[in-house]
Amino acid sequence: MRAILVSIKTRDKKEKEVKNSLIELEGLVKAVGGKTLGKIYQIKEQPDPSTYIGKGKANQIRELAEGIKADTVIFDAELSPVQIRNLEDITNVDILDRTDLILKIFEKRAKTKQAKLQVELAMLTHKLPRIYGEKGKELSRIGGRGKIKGAGEKIGEIKVRDIKRRISKIKKELKEIEKNKREQRKKRNRNPNILKVALIGYTNVGKSSLLKKLTKRDTLISNQLFATLDTKTSFISFPDINKKVLITDTVGFIKDMPKELMDAFLTTLKEIEDADLLIYVVDISDEDWENKLKEVDKIVKKLNLDNKDSLILLNKIDKLIPTKDYLEEDLTYIDGKPVMIISTEKGWNLDKLFGYLKEKAKSLDFRRYSHEG
Repeated sequence: MRAILVSIKTRDKKEKEVKNSLIELEGLVKAVGGKTLGKIYQIKEQPDPSTYIGKGKANQIRELAEGIKADTVIFDAELSPVQIRNLEDITNVDILDRTDLILKIFEKRAKTKQAKLQVELAMLTHKLPRIYGEKGKELSRIGGRGKIKGAGEKIGEIKVRDIKRRISKIKKELKEIEKNKREQRKKRNRNPNILKVALIGYTNVGKSSLLKKLTKRDTLISNQLFATLDTKTSFISFPDINKKVLITDTVGFIKDMPKELMDAFLTTLKEIEDADLLIYVVDISDEDWENKLKEVDKIVKKLNLDNKDSLILLNKIDKLIPTKDYLEEDLTYIDGKPVMIISTEKGWNLDKLFGYLKEKAKSLDFRRYSHEG
């Protein structure tokens, strides 16, 4: 993939916000194995309903794509089927929107049966509204008259029916997987000596590295967006107080997470729902970390889990200061949540985090287990 990235700066967006989003989009292109050849953003009151950027700009992009031999144009937005069809007709290259790109990454990263099914469900759900657009293209190529038109319509109807049938089958399979996982969670919930912790955060903030450091167990670690899609669970034992802390690393979030993915990954996100403590992991070396923390918090609120006990870990502090001596000693707060500054890479303040988790495990209110079978 040799891509040109395109965005629109509307009145309600700041220039820095648009540029940061394009930088993130470039990271997504890299994650799928592509190369970004150029970035374009246009100042516009509102997107054009037929081409998003306007026909004149689309023609300019066609000329640019021809000149630099780009084969794909990716828009930092969600495009309608009509916009995609019109843009492809004008530019003569593949047109992807932000959701298409994220789905491609998820498809590439999915390893387990559950993750593969979730990604396929999201992709089919995203594709369904576009089928009629595809049908329109087929009809325009073959003329769309008489019996041929009817045949074209039938092709579209068959595609829709097949996709709906497959979606229904996937949902049944995912329900069965979720049923088995729910039984496993029930067993954990009945154990009054286990504190359940979920690591949440933006993609590529160091959650997998932190899980490995805390539990001393192997897990995939990679410096790329969405390195892993499956929840990884491990534990810390505190034999002196007869307690365990069960820690789950969840799928990373991202700005404007596609609704199809949110819906498809709800079973995975159930791990957050069952947690006693949510640990927000933040890359403090990222200049946009505050906005990314807000994005994660937005998703947590969407899942109605913002009332849970929480801790914010500001990770990767070693990229900003030379030694541990510069670290603040006391906990501070962001939006009412306690904050701890750490470096997973250097091990700074991980002893304090262990102590924090031990105290949480010790003070867990176990009365809530008494009504469970």
